[in-house]
Amino acid sequence: MARLRAAGLLLALLTVSGCRAARPQCETIPSTIHITKDEFSSSGQLERTCEGDIPVNKCEGTCSSQVQPSVISPSGFNKECSCCKETGLRVREITLTRCFNPDGQQVAGDQGRLTVKLREPSDCRCSRCEN
Repeated sequence: MARLRAAGLLLALLTVSGCRAARPQCETIPSTIHITKDEFSSSGQLERTCEGDIPVNKCEGTCSSQVQPSVISPSGFNKECSCCKETGLRVREITLTRCFNPDGQQVAGDQGRLTVKLREPSDCRCSRCEN
C-alpha cells in the first residue's frame, strides 16, 4: 500500500511538473520612485535635505521555473529557475528640486537644487536565478 502511495505521489509530481504556464513575459517598464537625499557638512551636520519623484525604469514580469524529482541530484530534485532581471544598466544624473534646510524651510537658488546619480535597468529579460 505504501509503495502504491509513493508511486501515485511520484506520478502526481511528474504530471504537475509537465504543465506549462503562460509564456514568460519580462519587460522594462516605466515607474516612479521618491528619492530623499540628505547632504551633510564636513563636520557632519545636516545642511539640507532634497527630494523628488523621479521616473525610472524597472524590470517586471513572470518567468518559467520548474522543480522535478531526480534520482541523480543529491537533493532528490532537479530545479530550473529563471527570474525577471536587468541585463543592462544605465547611469543617469537627476536633479532634485525640492530642498529644505534643517529647520524644514524650503531653500531657493543653487541650494534649492541637488544633482545625484542613479542606476536603472536599460533592458530586462528572464535569466537564471542566483541563490
